[in-house]
Amino acid sequence: MMRIVVTGAAGFIGSNIVRGLNARGITDIIAVDDLTQGDKFRNLADLHIADYVDQSVFYPRFAQGVYGDVDAVFHEGACSDTMESDGKYMMDNNYRVSCDLFQACQQRGTRLLYASSAATYGGSASFIESPEYERPLNVYGYSKLLFDQRMRLECGTGFSRLQHRKGQVVGFRYFNVYGPREQHKGRMASVAFHQFNQFKAEGKVKLFGEYGGYAQGAQLRDFVFIDDVVAVNLWFFDHPAQSGIFNLGTGRAQPFNDVAHAVVNTLRAEAGQPALSLAEAVAHGFIDYVPFPDALRGKYQCYTQADLTALRATGCGHVFADVATGVGKYVRALSAQ
Repeated sequence: MMRIVVTGAAGFIGSNIVRGLNARGITDIIAVDDLTQGDKFRNLADLHIADYVDQSVFYPRFAQGVYGDVDAVFHEGACSDTMESDGKYMMDNNYRVSCDLFQACQQRGTRLLYASSAATYGGSASFIESPEYERPLNVYGYSKLLFDQRMRLECGTGFSRLQHRKGQVVGFRYFNVYGPREQHKGRMASVAFHQFNQFKAEGKVKLFGEYGGYAQGAQLRDFVFIDDVVAVNLWFFDHPAQSGIFNLGTGRAQPFNDVAHAVVNTLRAEAGQPALSLAEAVAHGFIDYVPFPDALRGKYQCYTQADLTALRATGCGHVFADVATGVGKYVRALSAQ
């Protein structure tokens, strides 16, 4: 019987990974999280797990072998608030815990598939998994980068020394992930989630205006649908010989305007109304541009696009949804709730 651990299991990506494992009939899953924010339980309520363990007790117990033979750990647990300024908390929670987990996995022969972040690139204009492009803009990005650097040190650049280690180690640099089960994230939830709620409440969605040399709503991000994130995680789970640090985005940057456009037209379709062009949606006041906030100046990525060269070199040929497809599916799911 295969036993899996998912940390951050009540969170956005973690709960979707549990869901993806359940779809394969895997239910011997130890879910690890901190349910101080109690409403996160909703992300686990419809899933099948074998046990729930609070994060405060899991890590030392796992190192002691309390949970028996564990095939793999999907390590999604972290503070993902890019506006968090408490560096000590961030480094303890994101870096030190991950280092201890890595050592325990090595000692126990357990595979480790962990969440890194595109925030490691920060101010870079290129998004290739190599040190010269890594320029984090906040302590969150740095906490993720430092663990990636530690893995390179432990496993060799490109994880070339991994054959001397025990088990697969994979880091995923998530780009802008959106989709179901992110409702607990508050301000850190995706733009699609916030725009859905804005349109329901106000009949319009809001976007940042001109900034960074980009026209209003034209800043570009690599928006990746959660189902694609889960699919790539599970592809590596199925290919234990593949290790390394990999971008997990679509490889296709799209403007925030595309997200807003998809939200508006999907909700209009649900109301039996015809689709509008972007210009028409703006003209009718369904898309509203607001001044760029001072608090984000100098800390904001205006352009991200995953370079998928390394991912494709592993043989992973997963086809990613574009914004119109993914956001449309997500908005329909939100409406159904």
